[in-house]
Amino acid sequence: MEKEFQGKLFVFSAPSGSGKTTIVRHLLKQEKFNLEFSISATSREPRGFEKDGEDYYFISLQEFKDKIKEEAFLEWEEVYRDNFYGTLKTEVERIWAQKKHVIFDIDVVGGLRIKSKFPKQTLAVFVKPPSIDELKIRLKKRSTESEDKINMRIAKASVELATAPQFDKIIKNYDLDIALKEADELVSDFLGLDETQN
Repeated sequence: MEKEFQGKLFVFSAPSGSGKTTIVRHLLKQEKFNLEFSISATSREPRGFEKDGEDYYFISLQEFKDKIKEEAFLEWEEVYRDNFYGTLKTEVERIWAQKKHVIFDIDVVGGLRIKSKFPKQTLAVFVKPPSIDELKIRLKKRSTESEDKINMRIAKASVELATAPQFDKIIKNYDLDIALKEADELVSDFLGLDETQN
């Protein structure tokens, strides 16, 4: 019987506004990496143009709590009060069934949990913003959240930055082009791809 394909897992974590989503989107476009995005589940309402099953799996708070009881999550966290995020086990299975590697754009706590469950298969990367002040500017520019929410995110960012040394690699996102190049190299190395093929 053919052994089930178990791909690599790439975790990108960072405080909100650090640019990890931009980096993840860039990596997904590189066909040679054969990556598929792990869609997180959340109990919060969709924001702006977010689509269910594309940006997140939007489920009710009760449904989320039921799934926790059923141990349906690889990792989950109550990020803000009654605001849960998590990775469903079925999501990783879905991607591996396509013989692809999984890429995550998740919270630092969730990222480290995935690393602890699949220590050898996971590359955990922390994306570091230039500074907390720069982070605040970026979050304000988004204009998707209230001043209170932004302040909550900034307070959380200080705590998250302290976890950076627990990750395998840190990308300092001071210059996006350099950060993207670094991300390419890290993924390439972890997959054991020959750089001369580029």
